[in-house]
Amino acid sequence: MSGSLRGQHAVVTGAARGIGAAIARTLAAEGAMLTLLGRRRDALERLATELPGSHGIVVADIGEAEQVAAAFEQARAQRGPVAILVNNAGQAESAPFGKTSLELWNRMLTVNLTGSFLCAQAALPDMLAAGYGRIVNIASTAGQRGYAYVAAYSAAKHGVIGLTRSLALEVARKGITVNAVCPGYTETDILQDSIANVVTKTGRSEEEARAAFAASNPQQRIVQPEQVADAVRWLCGDSASAVTGQAISVSCGEVM
Repeated sequence: MSGSLRGQHAVVTGAARGIGAAIARTLAAEGAMLTLLGRRRDALERLATELPGSHGIVVADIGEAEQVAAAFEQARAQRGPVAILVNNAGQAESAPFGKTSLELWNRMLTVNLTGSFLCAQAALPDMLAAGYGRIVNIASTAGQRGYAYVAAYSAAKHGVIGLTRSLALEVARKGITVNAVCPGYTETDILQDSIANVVTKTGRSEEEARAAFAASNPQQRIVQPEQVADAVRWLCGDSASAVTGQAISVSCGEVM
């Protein structure tokens, strides 16, 4: 790694596991000072001990406006103004459209879309004051196309991409870039839960269910969290300063 982000304060939400943990490891290796934000202190503390350098931990629910405001004040007090925000926290739940409750709908919008909105609003003043910033929203291929049985999740991730494009236009001349990374099926707990759901409902073996997910893309592979993290690393660096408002698919060719 080049250390190209040395000294920059990066807030990573949903940092405790999966894609978030991979992003945290990648940015720390590039020299960034991290605030690891999530809901489970024990998991965040375990991750922090694995990373090079000294990093902060903030426990908050990104769907709660007051908690987000307090979290960013704490992050700022620990590590200084925020230069990089990675909105990674998210959740996926499935249900047929006719059985999608309003509670499920609101939950998917809150954690996947409203949380990104609240965190971006909290981080943006530091970036505007500095004339520099990077916001990377972790969306999904579900934000680039539709999937059956995840209407609420897909609608939320489409919203994340719309938020990305609109905010990118507002700050385009202020030294700030705003982009989305859209992973396909990725080796995370969410995928494991989806595989278990298929096994339970269809009677397929775990191997058959996994193969079916992999078959959804031309490479017939499952994306690895580190591959998503590397796209985030690039977008946070100076070499991507001319890239903004984009939804970059990391999906083994599923979305072209």
